[in-house]
Amino acid sequence: MTRKRGTDLEPVTPHEDRKPPSAKLEVAEGNTLSVRTTGAWGRIERASFNKTVSAGLTAQMAMLGSHGKPVDAQATDFALGFVDAMEPRDAAEALLLTQMAATHQATMMLARRLNHVQNLPQQDAAERAMNKTARTYAAQMDTLKRYRSKGKQVVRVERVTVADGGQAIVGNVEGGRGTDET
Repeated sequence: MTRKRGTDLEPVTPHEDRKPPSAKLEVAEGNTLSVRTTGAWGRIERASFNKTVSAGLTAQMAMLGSHGKPVDAQATDFALGFVDAMEPRDAAEALLLTQMAATHQATMMLARRLNHVQNLPQQDAAERAMNKTARTYAAQMDTLKRYRSKGKQVVRVERVTVADGGQAIVGNVEGGRGTDET
């Protein structure tokens, strides 16, 4: 496989040797779901910190299903691939990324419904639902960014104007205690 970059064709090699995680789903007698996993699960297991959480996430992703299907291996593999590709750092990120994968799938399902409406009430309902899930995804992404940055905010001043008679400090300024003159 090659990717066009500029005018040169370069081979795509970053993860060719790595088989992504996937799940084989089988519904047995009594509607019992069996999930067998294959591929590289290291990122998800390391982030989960134990196999029980990792297995629970996998089972939850297996239950996502898709339109008309109670379970769907392709939808499950998409969610697993998304969580894996985002490289979760801990269990909280793994859980949030699983929710984000589910929210994305719901958003895309609602977009499909919106594109196939037959009357105005269907359009209104599909639009509202899609809007809510799309906003939820954006909020989840914001939460992930804040969590990964550990809440640190960087303020960069691009331009400072000092009027005649004014003073400015240039350099790193740290908040400190004021002096108490009583």
